[in-house]
Amino acid sequence: MRFPTCYMPQGRKNGWIRLLGLMLILPALALTSGCEQDNSDLEEFIDAVKAKPATDIPPIPDIAAYQPFDYPAHQRDPFDESVLAAKLAPEHRISNNIRIDRNRPKEYLEGFPLDSLRMVGTLSQGGQLWGLIKTPDGTIQRVRVGNYMGQNHGKITQITENSIKLTEIAPDGYGGFIKRPASVALKTP
Repeated sequence: MRFPTCYMPQGRKNGWIRLLGLMLILPALALTSGCEQDNSDLEEFIDAVKAKPATDIPPIPDIAAYQPFDYPAHQRDPFDESVLAAKLAPEHRISNNIRIDRNRPKEYLEGFPLDSLRMVGTLSQGGQLWGLIKTPDGTIQRVRVGNYMGQNHGKITQITENSIKLTEIAPDGYGGFIKRPASVALKTP
């Protein structure tokens, strides 16, 4: 690329580089020349702080040594497995006889926590009452008695105009399961 000779210093091989450098330096100098400001208030504050008499720094407080405390009534090791094993006795697990069918294909509404699902209405079709459930992703799903929803194997047991009742199967904390009632109430706008 050739520049016109009127902008290029005569007799120099790299004259266009110098011209470009001047074009960058001059605006930078013009911008920094306006950076001066009045710092008198800052200097007055610094002088006032320096004029104050120095005070002593309070000493570091003594830290009391740790004194262990032995609880007299607690002689058992909290990590002893025999205590937990007694609660997991086979008679406890056999007594409730609640089993989960792990081979059953999961339904769509079982992918959402129960508290994130909203009942938005009902639909009567062919003499059967269907519940309408709104999912967190905004879709409306139709459910009937016998369908599953929620993440705790919740099986729908009853559909009314105002709620959907279901029975969930949840872990009992001892290796077994318990059934507990749950419901999803109608949400009106």
